[in-house]
Parts: sequence; C-alpha cells; structure tokens
Amino acid sequence: MKRSAWRYLWTSKDIRRKLLITFIILAIYRFAAHVPVPGVNREAIASILAGGGAGGTLVNLLDLLSGGTVSNFSVLAMGVYPYITAQIILQLLVPIIPAMQKRMEEDPREGQKWMEKWTYILSVPMAALNAIGQINIFTSFAGGVPIIENFGFRGDALLPSLAIIISMTAGTMFAIWLGELISEFGIRNQGLSLIIFAGIVAQIPTNLGQLMADQRNRFFILTFVIILLVLIIFAIVFVQQGRRNVPVMYPGRRVGNRMSMPVKGTLPLMVNMAGMIPLIFANSLLTFPAVIASFFAQSNIEWVANLSATVQRLFGGGSSFYWIFYFFMVVGFTFFYTDVLFTQQNYGENLKKVGAQIPGVSRGAPTQKYLTRVLRRITLPGALFLGLVAILPWLVGLVLPIGQNTGLLLVSSAGLLIVVGVVRDTFFNIQAELKLHGYDDALLIR
Repeated sequence: MKRSAWRYLWTSKDIRRKLLITFIILAIYRFAAHVPVPGVNREAIASILAGGGAGGTLVNLLDLLSGGTVSNFSVLAMGVYPYITAQIILQLLVPIIPAMQKRMEEDPREGQKWMEKWTYILSVPMAALNAIGQINIFTSFAGGVPIIENFGFRGDALLPSLAIIISMTAGTMFAIWLGELISEFGIRNQGLSLIIFAGIVAQIPTNLGQLMADQRNRFFILTFVIILLVLIIFAIVFVQQGRRNVPVMYPGRRVGNRMSMPVKGTLPLMVNMAGMIPLIFANSLLTFPAVIASFFAQSNIEWVANLSATVQRLFGGGSSFYWIFYFFMVVGFTFFYTDVLFTQQNYGENLKKVGAQIPGVSRGAPTQKYLTRVLRRITLPGALFLGLVAILPWLVGLVLPIGQNTGLLLVSSAGLLIVVGVVRDTFFNIQAELKLHGYDDALLIR
C-alpha cells in the first residue's frame, strides 16, 4: 500500500523545526506590522483607501506589496517594497551597463553575490526616499490633511521628521532581515515571498466582511466568487506550470578508454517567466499621471484644474480606459521583463561551454536567438493570461451588482498571483525537504 510522504511532515525533527521557525517569524512580522509611526493620522489613511481614484489605487497597491502595513501606516509601512524595487533596478541595469554584464557572465555565482550585496545597499536610500514620498503623496491624496503632523525639514520639525524616516527605513530593513531569517533557518528561499503572503492572507477576513455586507445578494455573490476563485487558481497553477521542453544533446562522458554516447536532455522554458512583476510595473506607471495631476487639482487656473480632473478620471482606476490600457501594458511589460531576464541567463553561451547543442541549431549566438524566438512565442499566452487576471476585478464588477469592490475577489489580482505562487513554491520546497530526509512517496510502499 502506497502512503503519502506528507504524513511524515511533523515527524521529521528538522522539517518541524523549520516550519516552527517560519511561523514564529511570520507572527513577529505581523505583530510589528501594527506598531504605528508616531503621530500618524489613521482617519486620513482610511479616507484615501475608501475614496478610490488614483490615490486609492496606488495606496492599495502599496498596501499589497507591504503586506497590509500601509493601511496601519506602521513602522513597516513600506514592507519589502524598496528591496524589490532595488532588485528590479539592478536587473534592468545589467544589460545596459557593460561592466555589470561582464561581471555576471564571467562568474555567475560571484556575480549573483555581488548583485545581492548591492541590492541590500541600494535598499537603504530607496527606503528613505520611499518614506518621504509616501508621507508627502498621501498628504496630497488626503486633500492636504497631514498624514503626520509637523512633518518637514524646517525648524522644530527637522529632528522629529528625521526620526520618523529613520524608523521607517529601519522597519523596512527589519522586514528584509526577517525574510532572510526564514530563507536561512525556515523554509528555504521563501522568506520575502512569505512575508508578503502573510500580509495578503491577513486581509482576507476584512474583504470577506465587505462581501457579506450586502444583505440581499451576499450568498449569491459569495458562491459566485468562491467558484470563480477556484477556477482562477486552477488556471494560474496550470499556466505557471506550463513549460516548453526544448530538446538538447549533451556530450558523452569518457569512461576509461571508452566514450559514452551523447545524452539526450531537455531545456524547460516557462510560459510565464515574469511572474507578477509586470502587474506591479504597469500599475505603478499607469497611476503615475493621476498622482502628478492630483498636485494640481486645487489650481486657480481653470484649464489646469480641468486637465487635472480629466487625467485623474482616466487614470484613477475607475474608468474603462484605465482597465483596457492596463491590460495592454501588462502584456507589453511581460514581454519586456521576460526578454531582460532571459538575456541575462544567456543559455546560448552556457550550453556552448558544456558542449551541449540543440539539434539542428548552431552553438552560441544562433542558439540564444533560437531560444529567444521560442520563448517569445510561448510567452504570448502567458502574457494574455496575466492581462486577463489583472483586469479581472473590472470584468467581474461588470457582472456582479456591487461594482469594482476592492474586496471583490478577497485579494487583488497581483495578490492572487502571489498567494498561488507562494503556496505552489512552498509545496514543492517542502516536498523536496521530505525527499531529502528519505520520505519519498515512491519508497514508502508496503
């Protein structure tokens, strides 16, 4: 009789220890997420989140990436977002700056360590700038109502303002440190993802309460949303698992005086290599015009005020134009980011170094060109799928009687991708740990 290795999940002392460490660190993060910045005006934050428009869209995105800490405006209000931003900036700079590209190609392992070191260093100024930007932008979204009283770099407000910026920057680095602790002592390589995951899941009860607030349609809406979520999760897993296995011939090895036959293998190319990064790119850039326009909303010049109102209406998240444009931007950024990542991996040269070859394709640059062409073809369905997931709240809002409710799908589009991706990766990670400790399904047979 075949038994699942998962029944030994709690039996293995090492795996049990890693799971307990992960849960404890996540609990510490969630506790710290409720420690507010001194002097914060929570009513003003709540009014922005409830008001919709450009402000509500941007703040909800930041709230997602920070793991739900922006709504509390805690010392962890930026979460690990500055680290993610620094990581993306460095990834985009590699193909642009020849010295960085040469460093990554000469020794990929050392190059990766160098990238990690500079990601941490860049995260500090990014966190400080984000803290200043968040406070000033949120104040403008709140109609001039200060998010934090007496914030500014003048007179008596200088030292308190510096203390707030330092505390928020320290909070970000603390969150990054907790994520690294999880990756090192808990579930491997999942720390930062689980930090964001915990914040998203923590918001589900609140969003569920919003859905249940409609007394007449709540059971119909809840049933519809649950069925839709099951279908979406299935589709996300199906697409995320999608691979195109390109055949590769690896050279044979010498055994004594004889040479073994070439080994036939495959190179898996993912349908969606970019993950949820295109959604973050598109959302951030799409709301940028509305954010800028919000600074001129109270202008005394009539045409400036009218132009500001038009831009906020188009890019504020409530118009059909916003969602249609959002779809095309997600599709475009998926291709762009996938190309950047794939160029950095340079499979053509790496396969050439080990003597491997794709049948019918020359080694080196022709191999890279062939693989890029194949990847772009399989990226198309993945990009279209990401675009549909991104605009799903709008599509469902056209059908359901409650409009574009923020808690319509219990989590946002990017949040849903993160949750499903983290659960999937954690599942495979734990399964690998079980096999490493000898608890393999294929071996546990009676």
